[in-house]
Amino acid sequence: MMKRSNMLAAPLAALLALFSVAPAMAGPNELNVLTSYIGNWRGAGALVGDGKSEPFTCRLSVAKGNAEKINYTGRCSLVSANLSISGTIAFNDAAGQYEAAMSSNAGFTGLAIGRLQGQQISFDLKERDKDRSGSDVRIGSKILLANGDITVDFEVEFNDSGEVLRASVPFSQ
Repeated sequence: MMKRSNMLAAPLAALLALFSVAPAMAGPNELNVLTSYIGNWRGAGALVGDGKSEPFTCRLSVAKGNAEKINYTGRCSLVSANLSISGTIAFNDAAGQYEAAMSSNAGFTGLAIGRLQGQQISFDLKERDKDRSGSDVRIGSKILLANGDITVDFEVEFNDSGEVLRASVPFSQ
């Protein structure tokens, strides 16, 4: 079975990474929502599962990108590993939706469509992967941009054992 730090890599990548998307032409409202998150963020959480808990800390930097995009880079530190991510978030006018892309040093890449509800944008990423032994793993991550705050929730489920690892990371500036 994968080590806990390796199991955390994919969902944390989803947390820290927002990715390259198609050219966007966001209107003033969409761009204002995105640029309101520019700055340096810090968060902490614990990876919980199988009766154990492993604390970790994260940093996230959000900057203005090309056109109507914001770029982000982040890093989470666990006892036994470091995870880095990078990506972009943009509003795609042609599709009428927010899009987030990411990549990580753990080999995880993804694209998530953002759902706008009032002043909140949530990105749900669901992936399937294999652990080191070749067993199926389900990875889920939700990134919530709401009221000037960033929160990332994620979980990893190992299908062969049924073990589930969860974490929630609230970020603040």
